[in-house]
Amino acid sequence: MAGANERSMKALKEVWKRTDNSLCADCGKPDPDWASSTLGVFICLSCSGIHRNIPSISRVKSLKMDYWNDAQVQFLAKHGNAVTKAIYEAHIPIYYYQPTYNDCQVLREQWIRAKYERKEFTEPGKQLPYSDGVKEGILWKRGRDNGQFVPRKFLLSEREGCLKYFTKQDAKEPKINVKIDVINATFQPEKIGNPNGLQITYLKDNKTRNIFVYHESGKEVVDWFNAIRSVQFHYLKVAFPIASDNEIKNRLTRNFLKEGYMEKTGPKQREAFKKRWFTLDHRRLMYFKDPLDAFAKGEVFVGSGENGYSVQKGLPSGTQGNFSWHYGITIVTPDREYLFTCETETDQLEWIRAFTSVINQAMTPQEYAIEAYFKFKS
Repeated sequence: MAGANERSMKALKEVWKRTDNSLCADCGKPDPDWASSTLGVFICLSCSGIHRNIPSISRVKSLKMDYWNDAQVQFLAKHGNAVTKAIYEAHIPIYYYQPTYNDCQVLREQWIRAKYERKEFTEPGKQLPYSDGVKEGILWKRGRDNGQFVPRKFLLSEREGCLKYFTKQDAKEPKINVKIDVINATFQPEKIGNPNGLQITYLKDNKTRNIFVYHESGKEVVDWFNAIRSVQFHYLKVAFPIASDNEIKNRLTRNFLKEGYMEKTGPKQREAFKKRWFTLDHRRLMYFKDPLDAFAKGEVFVGSGENGYSVQKGLPSGTQGNFSWHYGITIVTPDREYLFTCETETDQLEWIRAFTSVINQAMTPQEYAIEAYFKFKS
């Protein structure tokens, strides 16, 4: 018996060591140490918890702590991540967001359920709830003034190239009508305080606006997210006909580079520093009084190093404004310096890394136009 167990464990380790099994089949996390004995995939601990919630489809076991019999090991050897992915990920729409281990729970869970439970990607041309260019339904939207979430009707239309929402079910005119090409949707469960919280950011008159929504159903809110990406993809295909599908795909969703609290002072640099919530959305550094504000109190354009932008650790000597946090950052632009302070050194270094990553990138023609707008506005 002991010999059979050793033989089985040796065979299991051989399968486990294959290159295609070195990353989690669902989120890409390195060194997965769990596997599904019914699907034949190697997965990480976090994804194994999602698999546990669909026992009719997947039964998971630890590769280190659980016993695997010969038949189960042979099943893993016959399948593995590459073979199973070829079945369950055969026809993923180019615009569909495939989450990584850094993404939130609702995105990862619905990705796993879409693959194995609903089998959305096993057949070509399958009609999917986010693929027909129109989506209409109720989302709970945060009120701008009272902060309460109330049900609102939303309508997404590829033909019209926009997203609308209505304050009443029978309203004929929308409260807002946003062009699809200025929308960025990102999941923000912690900030919104709901596991299915979605932040929809858009530009109006070149200023950033935020809408915070959620739905009780994780599937429904992820369907909305992918429906927005689908409409954006088809819009961009028309707008940029020579761009490749992958180039367009990479433009669909921008996760914010960094968010969090910092203190800031005014342009005279003698005012007291005030605590604000900051969001770095590529070259736009926005600050808000509250993380869930609909409108930014101000925005700073962060250009490239070759155009006179830089980030420096610390504050200029002789800074007069009173501040309670002592880890300073100075953003240098061609026109002025912006002074910030962070609560901890870790925050300071993370912000500096985020700013540096932006400043080290060359600016596009569109970004030169945005820079010109910021200079004109100031």
